[in-house]
Amino acid sequence: MRADRAVQRLEEMAGDLRGCALLDPAGKVLAASGDAERSADWHDAAADLLAAADGARDEPAAHVHVATEDGEVFAIRHRGLTMVAVAERFTLASLLVSDIRTVLREVTAPA
Repeated sequence: MRADRAVQRLEEMAGDLRGCALLDPAGKVLAASGDAERSADWHDAAADLLAAADGARDEPAAHVHVATEDGEVFAIRHRGLTMVAVAERFTLASLLVSDIRTVLREVTAPA
């Protein structure tokens, strides 16, 4: 339930958001926006994105941001969880990153 609420919260906060997913430490999708049957797509895309980012360093990337002509992708890790978000091109990156971090802090806060 908390994972679903985290996705809903980010959708409420970020106007330029196309979709997002919350993943556990193993990369399993806990919740995602859109069609529930597409959670495997989120898993595979997040795994590829994080593997590429991690391969560029000797340690796991805590924050990933990729911008293309078609849109922007963000992945942020926090306390074992990862939130991946896809936004419209030219979104205000600093604001979306702040929103993602806020949601991750909320979902990982002690109950």
